[in-house]
Amino acid sequence: MGLFGFLRKGLAKTRDKIVSGLRAILPFGRKIDEALLDQLSDAMLVGDMGPKAVAGLIGEIRAAWKQGQLSEAQEILPFLKARIAGTWSSSDRSIHLADKPPTVIFVVGVNGSGKTTSVAKLAGYFKSQGKSVLLAACDTFRAAAVDQLVIWARRLDVDIVYQSTGSDPAAVAYDACDAAIARGVDVLIVDTAGRLHTQEHLMRELAKIQRVVQKRIAEAPHEVLLVLDATIGQNAINQAKIFSQATKVSGLFLAKLDGSAKGGIVVGIRDELDIPVKFVGLGETIEAIEPFDPESFVEALFEGV
Repeated sequence: MGLFGFLRKGLAKTRDKIVSGLRAILPFGRKIDEALLDQLSDAMLVGDMGPKAVAGLIGEIRAAWKQGQLSEAQEILPFLKARIAGTWSSSDRSIHLADKPPTVIFVVGVNGSGKTTSVAKLAGYFKSQGKSVLLAACDTFRAAAVDQLVIWARRLDVDIVYQSTGSDPAAVAYDACDAAIARGVDVLIVDTAGRLHTQEHLMRELAKIQRVVQKRIAEAPHEVLLVLDATIGQNAINQAKIFSQATKVSGLFLAKLDGSAKGGIVVGIRDELDIPVKFVGLGETIEAIEPFDPESFVEALFEGV
Protein backbone atom coordinates (compact mmCIF):
# COMPACT_ATOMS: atom_id res chain seq x y z
CA MET A 1 0.00 0.00 0.00
CA GLY A 2 2.88 2.38 0.78
CA LEU A 3 3.09 4.94 3.56
CA PHE A 4 0.80 7.49 1.93
CA GLY A 5 -1.86 4.88 1.25
CA PHE A 6 -1.49 3.58 4.79
CA LEU A 7 -2.03 7.04 6.28
CA ARG A 8 -4.72 7.93 3.77
CA LYS A 9 -6.73 4.93 4.95
CA GLY A 10 -6.09 5.66 8.60
CA LEU A 11 -7.06 9.31 8.35
CA ALA A 12 -10.22 8.75 6.29
CA LYS A 13 -12.65 9.52 9.12
CA THR A 14 -10.70 12.61 10.20
CA ARG A 15 -10.41 13.82 6.63
CA ASP A 16 -14.15 13.40 6.05
CA LYS A 17 -14.79 15.76 8.97
CA ILE A 18 -12.53 18.58 7.85
CA VAL A 19 -12.20 18.46 4.06
CA SER A 20 -15.73 19.58 3.22
CA GLY A 21 -15.40 22.52 5.59
CA LEU A 22 -12.06 23.60 4.15
CA ARG A 23 -13.34 23.33 0.60
CA ALA A 24 -16.18 25.69 1.44
CA ILE A 25 -14.02 28.37 3.02
CA LEU A 26 -10.95 28.18 0.76
CA PRO A 27 -12.36 28.66 -2.75
CA PHE A 28 -10.04 29.93 -5.45
CA GLY A 29 -9.88 33.72 -5.53
CA ARG A 30 -11.41 34.46 -2.13
CA LYS A 31 -9.52 37.23 -0.35
CA ILE A 32 -8.18 36.52 3.11
CA ASP A 33 -9.89 38.40 5.94
CA GLU A 34 -10.62 37.88 9.62
CA ALA A 35 -13.92 36.12 8.86
CA LEU A 36 -12.05 33.55 6.75
CA LEU A 37 -9.50 32.99 9.52
CA ASP A 38 -12.29 32.41 12.06
CA GLN A 39 -13.91 29.86 9.76
CA LEU A 40 -10.56 28.17 9.18
CA SER A 41 -9.98 27.92 12.92
CA ASP A 42 -13.35 26.21 13.40
CA ALA A 43 -12.67 23.73 10.59
CA MET A 44 -9.30 22.76 12.06
CA LEU A 45 -10.73 22.29 15.53
CA VAL A 46 -13.24 19.82 14.09
CA GLY A 47 -10.29 17.60 13.19
CA ASP A 48 -9.23 17.60 16.87
CA MET A 49 -5.95 19.40 16.28
CA GLY A 50 -6.33 21.09 19.64
CA PRO A 51 -7.00 24.73 20.54
CA LYS A 52 -3.39 25.63 21.30
CA ALA A 53 -2.06 24.21 18.04
CA VAL A 54 -4.85 25.77 16.00
CA ALA A 55 -4.36 29.18 17.62
CA GLY A 56 -0.66 29.03 16.83
CA LEU A 57 -1.19 28.07 13.20
CA ILE A 58 -3.88 30.73 12.68
CA GLY A 59 -1.50 33.26 14.22
CA GLU A 60 1.19 32.33 11.68
CA ILE A 61 -1.28 32.60 8.80
CA ARG A 62 -2.51 35.99 10.05
CA ALA A 63 1.07 37.28 10.37
CA ALA A 64 1.92 36.11 6.84
CA TRP A 65 -1.24 37.79 5.54
CA LYS A 66 -0.48 41.08 7.30
CA GLN A 67 3.06 41.00 5.91
CA GLY A 68 1.77 40.51 2.38
CA GLN A 69 3.06 36.93 2.00
CA LEU A 70 -0.49 35.61 1.59
CA SER A 71 -3.50 37.33 0.07
CA GLU A 72 -5.92 34.72 -1.29
CA ALA A 73 -7.57 31.62 0.15
CA GLN A 74 -5.87 29.12 -2.18
CA GLU A 75 -2.48 30.17 -0.82
CA ILE A 76 -3.36 29.14 2.73
CA LEU A 77 -3.31 25.35 2.36
CA PRO A 78 0.28 25.01 1.04
CA PHE A 79 1.41 27.42 3.78
CA LEU A 80 -0.47 25.45 6.44
CA LYS A 81 0.83 22.07 5.28
CA ALA A 82 4.42 23.31 5.25
CA ARG A 83 4.09 24.73 8.76
CA ILE A 84 2.62 21.53 10.19
CA ALA A 85 5.11 19.21 8.49
CA GLY A 86 8.01 21.44 9.50
CA THR A 87 7.42 20.96 13.22
CA TRP A 88 9.07 17.52 13.18
CA SER A 89 12.76 16.99 12.51
CA SER A 90 14.05 13.67 11.20
CA SER A 91 16.33 13.22 14.21
CA ASP A 92 13.62 13.23 16.86
CA ARG A 93 11.46 10.82 14.83
CA SER A 94 14.19 8.20 14.56
CA ILE A 95 14.68 5.36 17.02
CA HIS A 96 17.76 5.98 19.13
CA LEU A 97 19.79 2.78 19.08
CA ALA A 98 22.33 1.91 21.75
CA ASP A 99 26.00 2.26 20.88
CA LYS A 100 26.40 -1.26 22.22
CA PRO A 101 23.43 -3.67 22.00
CA PRO A 102 20.95 -4.33 23.36
CA THR A 103 18.80 -1.30 22.66
CA VAL A 104 16.14 -1.30 25.36
CA ILE A 105 12.69 0.02 24.47
CA PHE A 106 10.00 0.49 27.12
CA VAL A 107 6.43 0.47 25.85
CA VAL A 108 3.94 2.16 28.18
CA GLY A 109 0.25 2.98 28.00
CA VAL A 110 -3.12 2.44 29.64
CA ASN A 111 -5.17 -0.72 29.36
CA GLY A 112 -7.17 -0.77 26.17
CA SER A 113 -4.84 1.51 24.24
CA GLY A 114 -3.55 -1.32 22.06
CA LYS A 115 -0.23 -1.46 23.92
CA THR A 116 0.48 -5.19 23.82
CA THR A 117 -0.46 -5.50 20.15
CA SER A 118 1.77 -2.50 19.45
CA VAL A 119 4.66 -4.29 21.20
CA ALA A 120 4.19 -7.21 18.83
CA LYS A 121 4.08 -4.86 15.83
CA LEU A 122 7.32 -3.25 16.95
CA ALA A 123 8.94 -6.68 17.31
CA GLY A 124 7.86 -7.55 13.78
CA TYR A 125 9.12 -4.22 12.49
CA PHE A 126 12.61 -4.60 14.00
CA LYS A 127 12.81 -8.20 12.89
CA SER A 128 12.01 -7.07 9.33
CA GLN A 129 14.98 -4.69 9.67
CA GLY A 130 17.25 -7.70 10.27
CA LYS A 131 17.57 -7.20 14.02
CA SER A 132 17.27 -9.90 16.67
CA VAL A 133 14.50 -9.17 19.18
CA LEU A 134 13.67 -10.26 22.72
CA LEU A 135 10.37 -9.46 24.42
CA ALA A 136 9.86 -8.94 28.16
CA ALA A 137 6.29 -9.56 29.36
CA CYS A 138 6.21 -7.20 32.35
CA ASP A 139 2.45 -6.62 32.29
CA THR A 140 2.17 -9.27 34.98
CA PHE A 141 -0.91 -7.78 36.66
CA ARG A 142 -3.03 -8.91 33.72
CA ALA A 143 -2.83 -12.57 32.73
CA ALA A 144 -4.33 -11.90 29.30
CA ALA A 145 -1.50 -9.50 28.46
CA VAL A 146 1.19 -12.11 29.16
CA ASP A 147 -0.70 -14.83 27.29
CA GLN A 148 -1.30 -12.52 24.35
CA LEU A 149 2.37 -11.55 24.09
CA VAL A 150 3.51 -15.18 24.32
CA ILE A 151 1.25 -16.02 21.38
CA TRP A 152 2.61 -13.08 19.37
CA ALA A 153 6.20 -14.12 20.17
CA ARG A 154 5.56 -17.61 18.83
CA ARG A 155 3.97 -16.25 15.65
CA LEU A 156 6.90 -13.91 15.12
CA ASP A 157 9.47 -16.53 16.10
CA VAL A 158 11.14 -14.25 18.64
CA ASP A 159 12.23 -15.06 22.18
CA ILE A 160 10.28 -13.88 25.20
CA VAL A 161 10.96 -13.69 28.94
CA TYR A 162 7.89 -14.03 31.16
CA GLN A 163 6.75 -15.30 34.54
CA SER A 164 3.44 -16.22 36.12
CA THR A 165 0.64 -13.72 36.67
CA GLY A 166 1.30 -11.53 39.71
CA SER A 167 5.09 -11.76 39.49
CA ASP A 168 7.21 -8.70 40.17
CA PRO A 169 7.39 -6.77 36.84
CA ALA A 170 10.80 -5.36 37.75
CA ALA A 171 12.17 -8.87 38.32
CA VAL A 172 10.95 -9.95 34.88
CA ALA A 173 12.61 -6.91 33.33
CA TYR A 174 15.90 -7.66 35.11
CA ASP A 175 15.86 -11.28 33.93
CA ALA A 176 15.14 -10.07 30.39
CA CYS A 177 18.16 -7.77 30.51
CA ASP A 178 20.35 -10.69 31.58
CA ALA A 179 18.95 -12.80 28.74
CA ALA A 180 19.38 -10.04 26.17
CA ILE A 181 23.03 -9.55 27.12
CA ALA A 182 23.79 -13.27 27.24
CA ARG A 183 22.17 -13.93 23.85
CA GLY A 184 23.62 -10.89 22.12
CA VAL A 185 20.17 -9.54 21.24
CA ASP A 186 19.92 -6.31 19.25
CA VAL A 187 16.61 -5.00 20.65
CA LEU A 188 14.87 -5.73 23.96
CA ILE A 189 11.24 -4.56 24.02
CA VAL A 190 9.70 -4.31 27.50
CA ASP A 191 5.90 -4.46 27.69
CA THR A 192 5.22 -2.63 30.95
CA ALA A 193 2.10 -3.01 33.05
CA GLY A 194 -0.97 -1.53 31.42
CA ARG A 195 -1.55 1.11 34.00
CA LEU A 196 -4.24 3.70 34.44
CA HIS A 197 -2.55 7.08 34.55
CA THR A 198 -4.66 8.01 37.58
CA GLN A 199 -3.23 5.16 39.66
CA GLU A 200 -0.20 6.61 41.37
CA HIS A 201 1.13 3.32 42.76
CA LEU A 202 1.26 1.82 39.29
CA MET A 203 3.15 4.83 38.01
CA ARG A 204 5.65 4.30 40.81
CA GLU A 205 6.01 0.69 39.62
CA LEU A 206 6.98 1.95 36.19
CA ALA A 207 9.70 4.11 37.74
CA LYS A 208 10.89 1.05 39.70
CA ILE A 209 11.21 -1.02 36.51
CA GLN A 210 13.35 1.70 35.02
CA ARG A 211 15.66 1.83 38.06
CA VAL A 212 16.10 -1.95 38.06
CA VAL A 213 16.87 -2.10 34.34
CA GLN A 214 19.45 0.67 34.67
CA LYS A 215 21.35 -1.39 37.23
CA ARG A 216 21.94 -3.98 34.49
CA ILE A 217 22.16 -1.72 31.41
CA ALA A 218 23.29 1.70 32.55
CA GLU A 219 21.87 3.85 29.74
CA ALA A 220 18.58 1.97 29.41
CA PRO A 221 15.89 2.52 28.40
CA HIS A 222 17.09 4.05 25.16
CA GLU A 223 13.50 4.73 24.11
CA VAL A 224 10.23 5.02 26.01
CA LEU A 225 7.33 4.75 23.59
CA LEU A 226 3.88 5.71 24.83
CA VAL A 227 1.03 3.98 23.02
CA LEU A 228 -1.95 6.28 22.61
CA ASP A 229 -5.37 5.32 21.33
CA ALA A 230 -6.06 7.76 18.48
CA THR A 231 -9.80 7.48 19.04
CA ILE A 232 -9.66 9.37 22.36
CA GLY A 233 -8.48 12.64 20.81
CA GLN A 234 -7.61 15.41 23.27
CA ASN A 235 -7.71 13.02 26.24
CA ALA A 236 -4.51 11.52 24.84
CA ILE A 237 -2.69 14.73 25.73
CA ASN A 238 -3.63 14.33 29.41
CA GLN A 239 -2.39 10.73 29.38
CA ALA A 240 0.90 11.76 27.81
CA LYS A 241 1.45 14.48 30.41
CA ILE A 242 0.95 12.07 33.31
CA PHE A 243 3.18 9.35 31.84
CA SER A 244 5.89 11.92 31.20
CA GLN A 245 5.96 12.64 34.93
CA ALA A 246 6.80 9.00 35.71
CA THR A 247 9.32 8.39 32.95
CA LYS A 248 10.88 10.34 30.11
CA VAL A 249 8.64 9.53 27.15
CA SER A 250 10.77 9.83 24.01
CA GLY A 251 8.17 9.05 21.39
CA LEU A 252 4.59 8.10 20.67
CA PHE A 253 3.04 5.10 19.00
CA LEU A 254 -0.35 6.24 17.73
CA ALA A 255 -2.57 3.15 17.64
CA LYS A 256 -6.07 2.57 16.23
CA LEU A 257 -5.65 5.36 13.71
CA ASP A 258 -8.02 3.55 11.36
CA GLY A 259 -10.88 3.78 13.84
CA SER A 260 -10.45 7.44 14.69
CA ALA A 261 -12.10 10.62 13.49
CA LYS A 262 -9.58 12.54 15.61
CA GLY A 263 -6.34 12.05 13.69
CA GLY A 264 -5.57 15.74 14.01
CA ILE A 265 -4.51 14.97 17.58
CA VAL A 266 -1.02 14.33 16.13
CA VAL A 267 -0.69 18.09 15.59
CA GLY A 268 -2.02 18.96 19.04
CA ILE A 269 0.29 16.53 20.83
CA ARG A 270 3.35 17.90 19.09
CA ASP A 271 2.42 21.48 19.90
CA GLU A 272 1.55 20.92 23.57
CA LEU A 273 4.05 18.26 24.59
CA ASP A 274 6.98 18.40 22.17
CA ILE A 275 6.92 14.59 21.96
CA PRO A 276 7.29 13.21 18.43
CA VAL A 277 5.08 10.53 16.95
CA LYS A 278 7.47 7.76 15.91
CA PHE A 279 5.07 5.05 14.75
CA VAL A 280 1.46 4.76 13.64
CA GLY A 281 -0.64 1.62 13.71
CA LEU A 282 -3.64 0.45 11.74
CA GLY A 283 -5.74 -2.61 12.53
CA GLU A 284 -4.67 -5.83 14.21
CA THR A 285 -2.31 -7.37 11.65
CA ILE A 286 1.33 -7.54 12.62
CA GLU A 287 2.39 -5.69 9.45
CA ALA A 288 0.10 -2.73 10.20
CA ILE A 289 2.85 -0.43 11.47
CA GLU A 290 4.74 2.38 9.79
CA PRO A 291 7.34 4.91 10.97
CA PHE A 292 5.68 8.30 11.11
CA ASP A 293 6.45 10.68 8.26
CA PRO A 294 5.07 14.24 8.65
CA GLU A 295 4.97 15.07 4.94
CA SER A 296 2.92 11.96 4.16
CA PHE A 297 0.71 12.60 7.18
CA VAL A 298 -0.07 16.16 6.09
CA GLU A 299 -0.77 15.15 2.50
CA ALA A 300 -3.11 12.37 3.65
CA LEU A 301 -4.86 14.63 6.17
CA PHE A 302 -5.68 17.35 3.65
CA GLU A 303 -6.12 15.26 0.52
CA GLY A 304 -9.08 16.46 -1.51
CA VAL A 305 -9.13 20.04 -0.26
